[in-house]
Amino acid sequence: MTDHERTLEQLIDVVVKEEASDLHLTALRYPAIRVNGALVPLVKHPILSGEDIRGMLDALLSPENVKKFLVEQEIDFSYTVKGKGRFRGNAFFQQGFIGVALRLIPQKVKTIEELNLPKVLEDFTRLPQGFFLVVGPVGQGKSTTLASMVDLINHERAEHIITIEDPIEYIFKPELSIIDQREVGVDTKDFRSGLESVFRQDIDVIMVGEMRDLETISTAVTAAETGHLVFSTLHTNNAAQTIDRIIDSFPAFQQEQIRVQLSQSLAGIFSQRLVPRISGGLVPVYELVRNTTAVSNLIREGRTQEINLVIETGSTEGMIDMTRSLVDLVRRGEITAETARSHSTDPEILRRML
Repeated sequence: MTDHERTLEQLIDVVVKEEASDLHLTALRYPAIRVNGALVPLVKHPILSGEDIRGMLDALLSPENVKKFLVEQEIDFSYTVKGKGRFRGNAFFQQGFIGVALRLIPQKVKTIEELNLPKVLEDFTRLPQGFFLVVGPVGQGKSTTLASMVDLINHERAEHIITIEDPIEYIFKPELSIIDQREVGVDTKDFRSGLESVFRQDIDVIMVGEMRDLETISTAVTAAETGHLVFSTLHTNNAAQTIDRIIDSFPAFQQEQIRVQLSQSLAGIFSQRLVPRISGGLVPVYELVRNTTAVSNLIREGRTQEINLVIETGSTEGMIDMTRSLVDLVRRGEITAETARSHSTDPEILRRML
């Protein structure tokens, strides 16, 4: 083992011990970890040189991927440490130096209950077909939520599940289901190619790690229309914005068609954030929209701006409003009122409800 490999191992030990979510390696700075949403420099470790990070990168990547990185100047990858977990990584150049960000992927897929997510999510895992999206900013637990939903199917039904990810994150242990996990760049050329091939693979459930382009979105919607249950993520803030983002990604002459398709195939949209808990750690706050008749009509008619009102008044139909979710956490003593205000999209309504 080289000195650089030994340093990397020590830093990974710190990540696991401190229950950190991320490890950052930046030249001319201390290594840093993210704990409960806050970056913490590891000042007991030496400041990293460019040579240190290049040496650790050689341990993280295969020789082929090192060559690819040096040409393309950025790369997504996964890295497994036996007995400690998996990491989703990204390497990049900044000011001529290499930087690395590693996200810890726990070995165990937690259940919906263990993640403090609403039990209603289980309903969407039991649908025969449909399109379900988990949305939110980067680092808010979208992949973890999807993994918990897929693993519930795995424990309840005998289905053929395929995941298409870049890179593969959680490793599923097949129970009742057959689960095939395909990594972009390793097992399939890209998301679009992997998704198009599922139609010849006798698939019941599809999980697409991220909707990155028009072709992927279009194929996913078609898959949901043709008898498959499709899960995916988008970097959007709420249901209305998600629907607009999907529709706006299509040329104008196709937007009417995708509105109709989406109004029929969409099962639901779950938007989530992770906020600091009073007792320590993070707790999810969320919004859920179900594709009721009212929501379907709004999508088809291009009146997505009215969806927020449907969510606010639709609790009896299984809708969950983000503001009400924040208020519930405050009333249960999970988060402070200040935390709720800082994460609210409508502070005035929040103030009245508190």
